[in-house]
Amino acid sequence: MPGSFLHPFAKPTRERFVTITRGDGALLWDADGNELIDSMASLWYCNVGHGRAEIADTVAEQIRTIESYSCFDPFTNGPADALADRIAALTPMPDARIFFANSGSEAVDTAMKLARLAQVQAGHPERRLIISRDRGYHGTNYGGTSAQGLPLNKAGYGELLADVVQVPADDVEALSVLMAEHSDEIAAVITEPVQGAGGVFPPADGYLAEARRLCDQHGAFLIFDEVITGFGRLGTWFAAQHFGVTPDLTTFAKAVTSGYLPLGGVVVGARVRAALEADDEFILRHGYTYSGHAAACAAALVNIDIIESEGLLDAGQRMGTRLAEGLHALAADGRVDHVRGMPAVFGVGLLPDHDALAVRDAMLAGGVITRAIGPNTVTFCPPLVTTDEQVDRIVDALADAVG
Repeated sequence: MPGSFLHPFAKPTRERFVTITRGDGALLWDADGNELIDSMASLWYCNVGHGRAEIADTVAEQIRTIESYSCFDPFTNGPADALADRIAALTPMPDARIFFANSGSEAVDTAMKLARLAQVQAGHPERRLIISRDRGYHGTNYGGTSAQGLPLNKAGYGELLADVVQVPADDVEALSVLMAEHSDEIAAVITEPVQGAGGVFPPADGYLAEARRLCDQHGAFLIFDEVITGFGRLGTWFAAQHFGVTPDLTTFAKAVTSGYLPLGGVVVGARVRAALEADDEFILRHGYTYSGHAAACAAALVNIDIIESEGLLDAGQRMGTRLAEGLHALAADGRVDHVRGMPAVFGVGLLPDHDALAVRDAMLAGGVITRAIGPNTVTFCPPLVTTDEQVDRIVDALADAVG
């Protein structure tokens, strides 16, 4: 008989789950006392590792002072203001402002709404179309579900958001043709710089730069969904800096707090900001109960301090390079089919006779947590603090699981 907790992305009939009780760095322990290496940073988010007392202490102090208060007009709080300034300074988008949400899914829906709204405020209400890519994952709220390019995640929910279409993931020509056909109707193009939950697919060479050029040509906004890549995963604060392409809107969540408290948001670039600020009488009628939650923002500020003070942007790249070498060695030996990704996030394509769920479960039995995506991919996205010895254990566990 299943328990009262209806788990996300699980069979509703499942009765037994692994209970995680404690964490320290890249290590976890379950209720049976088993030590596990977290090779997924939980769900792509725990960049600074588990068990950070400095984050817990800061959050506790903030809660003792004031846990939070609504940031709807006319109120604000110090941690939210400070975090907005901090993120604006880290982003490659000049003159940006920050809108806070509570998750990546909320951030994506916010970015889609802001893109359409900014087009309306700029005098282009006909610009409603949002273009996304096959294999893309943009959360599970209504807008993000409509935009994602993973059909199984859309099944059973009926008609989704109108005027949202997908193009083949790496086909610049298909994107160019669609934008030419609907040039005056497009609000925005949304893409993950590196497609994550669809199986870890870096962009084809030049794809992001061409998407930027096409958006400029056709008057559309470019949205980067950086919920996975933001805050250090690729060795820069944002993937936009890694690829040298600047979007108009950037979503973030996950590693902004490393999961210590839920927080997400949108970096609002100059073009969108100008449209929203053009009319002094305009009111932004969008927001969430916990937008700018003080304790969550306090956690994020310390999390960013840790990334900076411990040099985790560079450390994560060193860790990811070592992991890449181990994974590619398995591919060279013919034990896995191929490796996709870039430091420090990877998808491993398995051989046809290997099942991803079976490999995941075998690795778990061997003391390493990974994630199965589809029938033939397992993914790796370790905390940026993962040690060399732990990286080697991840590779060894995969080798044992595939035989």
